[in-house]
Amino acid sequence: MLAIPDWLLQVLGWTLGAGAATSAVLWALVWLVVLQSTRAVPTLRLGQRLAEADPPTGRVCVVIPAHNESRTIAGLVRSLRAETYPQFDVVLALDRCTDDTAAVARAEIAGDPRFEIVEIGACPDDWAGKVHAAHSGVTRGRAAAHAGHLLFADADTVFSPGCIAASLAMMRQRELDFLSLLSTLIYDKWFTCVVQTAAALELMRQYPLARANARTDRRAFANGQFMLFTRDAYDAVGGHAAVKAALLEDIALARLIESHRRNAGVFLAAGLFHCRMYEDWPRFRQGWKRIYTEAANRKSRRLSVSALRIRCLGTVFPLWMLGCGMVGAIVVARDARMGWTLVALALVATTCWLGALMRVSSLAGAPAWTAPLHIVGAWLTGGVLSEAARDLRSRRPVSWGGREYDLGADQAATGRPAGERRPTSGSRTPK
Repeated sequence: MLAIPDWLLQVLGWTLGAGAATSAVLWALVWLVVLQSTRAVPTLRLGQRLAEADPPTGRVCVVIPAHNESRTIAGLVRSLRAETYPQFDVVLALDRCTDDTAAVARAEIAGDPRFEIVEIGACPDDWAGKVHAAHSGVTRGRAAAHAGHLLFADADTVFSPGCIAASLAMMRQRELDFLSLLSTLIYDKWFTCVVQTAAALELMRQYPLARANARTDRRAFANGQFMLFTRDAYDAVGGHAAVKAALLEDIALARLIESHRRNAGVFLAAGLFHCRMYEDWPRFRQGWKRIYTEAANRKSRRLSVSALRIRCLGTVFPLWMLGCGMVGAIVVARDARMGWTLVALALVATTCWLGALMRVSSLAGAPAWTAPLHIVGAWLTGGVLSEAARDLRSRRPVSWGGREYDLGADQAATGRPAGERRPTSGSRTPK
């Protein structure tokens, strides 16, 4: 270290210090935005308290589109059988299942009259699999015809007792026509622990909860894992038939709700509703690529800018911050003023960084120890965004729901894919 000229040491030190200061400011802003959002937007726990004070009423039909979900359907059915809301029915829309999903479901249902199974043998060429399955559950399910509310949920989700009542109470209190929940995700695999929170945080940056719940200047957003409509609002926007070929039907439906000037809300489930999104890393990457592509309206430049942003904020600046602290500790003996200044800047930046991420992890239901792993998760999330941008620019077809889609170069998502191709074999209902 003694061989380094003083001028070079000064340049290195203050460059690292500037990076640490920038990191501190940016992550302090992230922390502030997260705190403001949690104050402005309640979680479903508010609905739980509202339901306890004044129980909601009205018939609800829960529609579950599912394809080859024999590993997850039992947990879902068990959770719905334990649901305490007294006025609901369930339609399991089994979409071209080739495994024993139906048998597992029937065994778990055990004759419960609230459950009905609709088996779907084919999907029309101009429909996406999941969307057609949900539509079939509504149009073919007996319970849907008499329900005042329609609730669509994924087959790999789990309801906590009281989830439906809490959601209805939240809708009533906020005078909503449409309510969607951000599920509490499950963290039990390496990619969920490392990448999942970073991926979700990036989506929330693009679609802030405060704007999703605003009455004016709202940015339409929804999570297809849980979408609760009043029957009137669902029919008014045309239901799933209006977005029949959408790769991301949840945002497409949310945009229709917005265009019809209906009130919508999106809330954190806060442990009342869980989901495991993907079983392995390849499916995780493919699924999030699809989500980001449609969320960016199929604009490759937006995806590339997002990739650069998350890598700079989530990986480059924290590394700069850590480097600042290490260099500061080394040069204390030679230049105490500079050394302790760099150490102090690094400590402030680290506090802001970890403080923001601990808060985000808490809201996401992630273990606290996963927060520092964001430095890796942000880089990998940037890779998913970059790959999505490259796929758009090269017009690489997207395989989803048993069909290939040529999304075109920088085309806006309209609910119908550009350059739709013939279905491939093994068509399935996507998550």
